[in-house]
Amino acid sequence: MQFNVTRWRSLFFLVALVVALGAGTYLFQPAPVAAEAELARDLGMVDPAEVGMSAKRLERLDAGMQAMVDDGKLAGVVTMLARHGKVVFTDAVGKLDVTKDAPVELDSIFRIYSMTKPVVGIAMMMLHEEGKWQLNDPVSKYIPAFRGLEVYTGQDADGKMQVEEIEGRGRPTMRDLMKHTAGLGYVLNPRHPVNAAFLENQVLDPNASLQTMIDKLVEIPLLAQPQTIWSYSAGVDVQGYLVEQLSGQPLAEFLEERIFAPLGMVDTAFYVASDKSRRVAAYHAASREGGLTVSYTGRGAIRTSAPAGPSGGGGLYGTAPDYLRFAQMLLNDGELNGVRLVAPRSIELMRTNHLTDVEQATYRRPGQGWGLDFSVVTDGAASGESWSTGSYYWIGIAGTWFWVDPELDLTFVGMIQHSGASINEVQQLSRSLVYQAVVGE
Repeated sequence: MQFNVTRWRSLFFLVALVVALGAGTYLFQPAPVAAEAELARDLGMVDPAEVGMSAKRLERLDAGMQAMVDDGKLAGVVTMLARHGKVVFTDAVGKLDVTKDAPVELDSIFRIYSMTKPVVGIAMMMLHEEGKWQLNDPVSKYIPAFRGLEVYTGQDADGKMQVEEIEGRGRPTMRDLMKHTAGLGYVLNPRHPVNAAFLENQVLDPNASLQTMIDKLVEIPLLAQPQTIWSYSAGVDVQGYLVEQLSGQPLAEFLEERIFAPLGMVDTAFYVASDKSRRVAAYHAASREGGLTVSYTGRGAIRTSAPAGPSGGGGLYGTAPDYLRFAQMLLNDGELNGVRLVAPRSIELMRTNHLTDVEQATYRRPGQGWGLDFSVVTDGAASGESWSTGSYYWIGIAGTWFWVDPELDLTFVGMIQHSGASINEVQQLSRSLVYQAVVGE
């Protein structure tokens, strides 16, 4: 691979990751620059050929990401790839903000939004291993207010929501929270009256406590009977509350002590410390006139202090190296660099498709199902992409993405901050260009 000076500087932030993933032979050892000196102990990248990948073909991945930036589709993008636990590719191209000169670096910070969900899923599985809950337990066992939930059936002439009781034994379970079949609403489709109520009542207000979130949520009807449809929901925000209730710790504290610190995820948190704010990527969107616009409000806002109610469904900030550590832990069946978070069986449970036939019919992604807090590939060929059956992944609404491929022993993380069609384009392109570079075992 060819790297310009900017990318060489970005590589210094790889040192802790390379060590953590167990990389062997180091190919590059440039002298450290002042800002990266403390991390530049023994930097290196493994020759792709050592892990069955083609360095020549990986140049296409580099070129593909650069082309997305050059064509004005992306402001900047960071990508990282590991195989057999060894880093074989890192790339940081473009700008943090198209209106400024600062380049994207490997340690640039991104709003990872729904890539928070798998992290909270691991927290839940840690508590599951401690015997704190079971998959088939009703949520009401731990949140009594869930006993009174009703289900939306329509609106009357005045626009008032009509409701009915939950049918039979269809009470939402803990498993339902993790596979989005509890019937809960969310904030992403405000055209539905239930989701509109989530927005109007500020159910996911980060400035209010998680208890306040639950108090508001149970006053809004479910948008469907539990176990009848897959509907992306606030289920993982509820899980964040449950982590607090079951562990006796604030969610942010639990994640830091039990996941981030053990894995060395030094830049992942529910807010950005003031001394790191310059590293945060701006949120971009395509303008009608062409080019990209920048926003630092709404989805583009930067939280610089700890929220009262951290969102388990989408509140984290992080970097590509941090998330690659997390993804590699998943691929390693719950362990990284001698630190075990969960047992292999817990990872197996997470990456199993839990959707029933009825629920599966409403999950409109060919060749895919839903595990515990992320999507799983049930048929690689039917999915229309190159990943293997058994792979699993998720994304963030601002364009971040990752996937894990157990069959090929491969992990990938990509980071952008965008809305619009460029999100799907770069994600699909990355998968095509990664898999064409896999040439051996």
